[in-house]
Amino acid sequence: MNYWLFKSEPEEFSLDDLKNAKARRDHWDGVRNYQARNFMRSMKKGDQGFFYHSNCPEPGIVGIVEICREAYPDHTAFDPNDKHFDPKSDPENPRWFMVDVRYKRRLKRLISLQELKEYADSELAGLALVRRGNRLSVLPVSKPHWNFILKLER
Repeated sequence: MNYWLFKSEPEEFSLDDLKNAKARRDHWDGVRNYQARNFMRSMKKGDQGFFYHSNCPEPGIVGIVEICREAYPDHTAFDPNDKHFDPKSDPENPRWFMVDVRYKRRLKRLISLQELKEYADSELAGLALVRRGNRLSVLPVSKPHWNFILKLER
């Protein structure tokens, strides 16, 4: 099993939006970065992910999701009326992909970015989220980092 972190602005799509979606699942679309796309193409059904609220008063990890459908072409890239439209993307040779995620649970408390940064030079060294300048919406999380962050929840 692999572990991931999904970042979303709560005004755009929040953990509660996912929880309230049909069957508590939805697609993770609109990723327009090649590295993040490659991460999504490597995700497997059953992989777990942290749901992170970004660009809000207190950014941080708020919940856990599970990959319930592996990568498939992101249809929003082909729709000229969608904000994620990419005129260079071709349905015959798709450039962008998405995965489906399912709501698993809300954390017992928000684990803030500020708190995570306190461990950037120790237990969370190497975690992409706490590196300066990292703006990817999908990031890998190592098993030791995953386990440490879950311990912070208590």
